[in-house]
Amino acid sequence: MRIRSLELRARAVVEGLWRGLHRSPFHGFSVEFSEYRQYTQGDDPRYLDWKVLARSDRHFIKKYEDETSLRAYFFVDQSRSMTFASGPVRKVDYAHTLAASLGYFLSGQGDAIGLTTFHERIAEQLPPRSRPGHLRRFMTLLQREAAGTGTGTGLEAMLRRIPFLCRKRGLVVVVSDFLVPSGGVVSGLRSLRSAGHDVVLFRVLDPVEVSFAFERSGHFLDLESGRELFVDPAQAGERYRTRFAAHEKEIRQAALENGIEWVTLTTDRPLEEALWEFLIRRRRRGKAKPPSRRPSR
Repeated sequence: MRIRSLELRARAVVEGLWRGLHRSPFHGFSVEFSEYRQYTQGDDPRYLDWKVLARSDRHFIKKYEDETSLRAYFFVDQSRSMTFASGPVRKVDYAHTLAASLGYFLSGQGDAIGLTTFHERIAEQLPPRSRPGHLRRFMTLLQREAAGTGTGTGLEAMLRRIPFLCRKRGLVVVVSDFLVPSGGVVSGLRSLRSAGHDVVLFRVLDPVEVSFAFERSGHFLDLESGRELFVDPAQAGERYRTRFAAHEKEIRQAALENGIEWVTLTTDRPLEEALWEFLIRRRRRGKAKPPSRRPSR
């Protein structure tokens, strides 16, 4: 996270993932994004992954076939609550690195990636493409962090709009802290899944938002509304944690019922470790792609 360039940071994460993948029992698996297999005599050497060969002295072939191509839509929350940090890493920086790493990973497989950043409204949009130079545009827009980052969170409205913004089926990745009333999120998830997308929700939180590990009383400022409250953690902590757990359980259950993957991450966790577990878990589940998806580039 100390690397200033978002693209270099994402590259460092992904290269670490690839080293792990090729040392693991899951050699050459695609994690549903594309497909790798071991080189056999007669294969076209143009499709050798030379980076993997240089690192591991093993020959793998990248398969660029229509049925393995993916269209991925990233939706990244840039509301003001995402700028919170109790330690060295802000939630928004962690979220950007997460989206950049997955985007870098997918783009490297020849898949199409698109991006929408939002706060109380849409800030930036980039349609999915897999052309040369598109990854750089993806990174540039992601690092722009909107115009000073928006004040409010339009997450519920965004979830309802996604089916209209993503006309063609694909992978939808939403990255947010999901610190909004659960009712709007639950209804948004129902409409989102009905569009037939493969959906992954990444919840990015600061550790103290989960534990409420404050020791002294003080004034707490709502970054989005500007409201200020005096809070005694000794009295409010248990109630906060109970309500926080109930909120998470309701959204997680709604995601499960709609076949949507829910992943909670905290900014003190190494990102490559979290992504490694996510990719392995999806592989073990044998998660299928949405039916009848054909790429259009």
